[in-house]
Amino acid sequence: MTFHVIIPARYGSTRLPGKVLADIHGRPMLGHVYDNARASGAARVVVATDSERVAEACRAFGGEVCMTSREHPTGTDRLAEAAELLGLADDAVVVNVQGDEPMLPHQLIHQVADDLVAHEDARVATLCEPVGSAEELFDAHVVKVVRDAAGYALYFSRAPIPWHRDGFSATERRLPPGGSHYRHLGLYAYRVAYLKFFATHPPCELERLESLEQLRALHGGHRIHVAVALTPPGMGVDTPADLERVRGMFGQRVTGER
Repeated sequence: MTFHVIIPARYGSTRLPGKVLADIHGRPMLGHVYDNARASGAARVVVATDSERVAEACRAFGGEVCMTSREHPTGTDRLAEAAELLGLADDAVVVNVQGDEPMLPHQLIHQVADDLVAHEDARVATLCEPVGSAEELFDAHVVKVVRDAAGYALYFSRAPIPWHRDGFSATERRLPPGGSHYRHLGLYAYRVAYLKFFATHPPCELERLESLEQLRALHGGHRIHVAVALTPPGMGVDTPADLERVRGMFGQRVTGER
């Protein structure tokens, strides 16, 4: 199986500017992400950025860089431009690995690529895991997914779907028994042909309402296969507090290896 990893990495960030270059045990965060991507077995790993600072840091640790436009509204749009600049064929498989996921296990990168290759009728593959608590289920920041019997996505939402008619009430929020609720993990594998569709079609109404770009695929008739992750995804970095927690985790890892 051949697949590519593209890491969209911009320097600007609303909550934590420059986070992809933040130091984590003597190495920029992006370097740890790049290492994990290389360990996944990808044929090629490329950082797609609009920032020369990011590009210079990437070249310093030996990474390949693709310079892209500053005008992209999403990382997926940046991915689409990079795939075009790199000359990837329409049927090539590209995994989108976020530059702020230094603890993402390389096994999951391989899993999502392998899952897309195994499902020829899918244009996108992604992962999920069981919802672990009522707080998570009712948290609008946690995206939920409902799948069909073959594992294809029926819908993604910030709402607690499926709605347990008899188990939910307006006054009590609890996780119903049965393990029927899954949270979506934001790791995607795409066929390049789909990236071209995404970049040339505006957001649909569902996407705008939920602020979930994967709904553009479903609205456009593209199938998304969703597998259950084989291992926990690790922690991403959105805030300064997240960064300090991740630094601490890396410190514990280094100490444990001694």
